[in-house]
Amino acid sequence: MAGQDRDERVYRGVVRAARGVVRTLGLRIRVEGDEHVPADGPVVIAGNHVSFLDFLLVGLAARRSERYVRFLARHEIWTNPLARPLMTAMRHVPVDREAPAAAYLRARSLLRAGEAVGIFPEAGVSTSYTVRALMPGAVALARETGAPLVPVALWGPQRILTARRPVDLHCGRPVSILVGTPRYVDPAADLREATAGLGACLQGMVDVLQRRPVHQPAPGEHAPWHPAHLGGSAPDAAHARTLESVPVSALAPSWLPGVHETSVG
Repeated sequence: MAGQDRDERVYRGVVRAARGVVRTLGLRIRVEGDEHVPADGPVVIAGNHVSFLDFLLVGLAARRSERYVRFLARHEIWTNPLARPLMTAMRHVPVDREAPAAAYLRARSLLRAGEAVGIFPEAGVSTSYTVRALMPGAVALARETGAPLVPVALWGPQRILTARRPVDLHCGRPVSILVGTPRYVDPAADLREATAGLGACLQGMVDVLQRRPVHQPAPGEHAPWHPAHLGGSAPDAAHARTLESVPVSALAPSWLPGVHETSVG
């Protein structure tokens, strides 16, 4: 118990630091639907991935229920001597994309202990700002453990810190976090079909946020942070697939128009 209390003190300190960053940047964060995150018991929280701030934002979505989310993250983070002790203390889970089974087993153990586990099933930042190919792990964990699967859509942080774009620290950027209703995956469900369902759900939620007036580019603005299908200058989904590193086992985004493949590789 003493070790667990120490770990949560570390997590609380990181949360306080993150809130300081939010205040410094003057981010106008709006969280909706966070009542859908259960206050206790196992839960898989699955978010779309548009920036390097997304871990912070999904964590905020769980703060109403006072949950500390244990995130799955690339194992390379643990090679940083400053990040390693923090990530370990907060009980986040390193994922080796070449051998992900260990991360799955650790996440399953956390869920069985009643924890909240956070996953970005796109396994990388989407540069088209549509929901790209998904790994099946989030759905598989929910299916095996019976934990509810809570989708979270994020929009806005891609203007600040994202892949293939310079950092933009202008103050006052709007950021939206939309938490969907819990989904329960039947133990007999087909994993591919259920993963495609999660992809369609996340894309639908992202669509809602992207179309809001607060997130529209100014007239005539060059907007590489806005999706091509809505008039922005970001790569379209087909072009983005040539730029991004996606595991071959990921399920292709059949929820996007014109995409019908069952896998990436």
